[in-house]
Amino acid sequence: MPKEIPNCKRFTGYKPCFPDHNCWTDGCKDNIPFGTKILIINLDAMGDVLMTTAQLKSIKKKYPVSTIIWITLKNAAPLLQNIDLIDSVFIYNAESILVLQQMKFDIVMNVDKSVRSAALAMSVSADKKLGFGINENAQIIPFNKGAEYNYLLGMDDHLKFKVNTRTGQDYLSETLEVPYERNEYLFNFSNEEIDFIENYKSELGLTNNDEIIGFNTGCSDLYPNKKMTIEQHIYLIDRFLSYNRFKIMLLGGPVDTERNKIIAGKFGEKVINTPTTLGVRKGACFESIPQLIITGDSFGMHLAIALKKYVIAWFGLSCWQEIDLYDRGVKIYPEDLECAPCWKKVCPYNLECIQQIDLERIENETLKYFSNSD
Repeated sequence: MPKEIPNCKRFTGYKPCFPDHNCWTDGCKDNIPFGTKILIINLDAMGDVLMTTAQLKSIKKKYPVSTIIWITLKNAAPLLQNIDLIDSVFIYNAESILVLQQMKFDIVMNVDKSVRSAALAMSVSADKKLGFGINENAQIIPFNKGAEYNYLLGMDDHLKFKVNTRTGQDYLSETLEVPYERNEYLFNFSNEEIDFIENYKSELGLTNNDEIIGFNTGCSDLYPNKKMTIEQHIYLIDRFLSYNRFKIMLLGGPVDTERNKIIAGKFGEKVINTPTTLGVRKGACFESIPQLIITGDSFGMHLAIALKKYVIAWFGLSCWQEIDLYDRGVKIYPEDLECAPCWKKVCPYNLECIQQIDLERIENETLKYFSNSD
């Protein structure tokens, strides 16, 4: 039995790192040191997971020799595929928690202000913890001074809704104690997915010369009042079809299936109703096709940002100040509505923020984009 286990990422203790190579007798063939071991905890919404990927380049810049492990929920894990800055992705379950609790990290970065994530951060061994934990009463607390502003945004509605002008990426960088460099979200297709996209376009007869508008029509059921009405979508699509130049794609996930079916039913073969139940990676394939995405503040919006699409995003109850479109789009929000943003699940004012969405501006901004792209 060897005296030391190699400090090498390739070594598992289960099988040879390379076929027919024995680390003990032949020596290390290609040593990759662990360096600074970092655990990222991000169990919140899929859009939040995509946002957090924008921190990876700054983390790697600060800790160039490092190992980054990310734990997230099963539905979000596919978003992290093909990102070479991440060494491994754990799906949040009892087995993963057991493994992580046997490990020793240099840094734990918990970006979620939730009891579940904070409890996990408390239970993992690390020299330094950033973000959020819990105290003996299961109350969420900030670990570090850099997390205090982020923490206060959750406690002070006036600060969050009326005073704050910083993007989520800005104050998350502060939370994680890395420089804010306005890095882009990370999302990478595999070669097989690129082939799938091209084949799908070919099947539909779409070419690179087509002007394609994608509609993310819904959002998760957690905040159902973030959805534009079906009637508003039908009105906008009817307007765009009247120009006889645009192709329309309906996009979404399983919760949007029935809604998209109703919208598509008004137009028949004049719109492309993409599948909604093939998983998040296939959904990303479909969303990669339009040049422009019209969307509410949803996972679909964050995916469009990650795919570097031109985004026309409308907002009602959520905080438009915190979203960065990276100079590729327009944010439309109710500037004169005192109650917005509010993040309420039940609206006491008959959803005025949705009723007042400026559909004419969405139309005009879309026309402006395609005119400038000619």
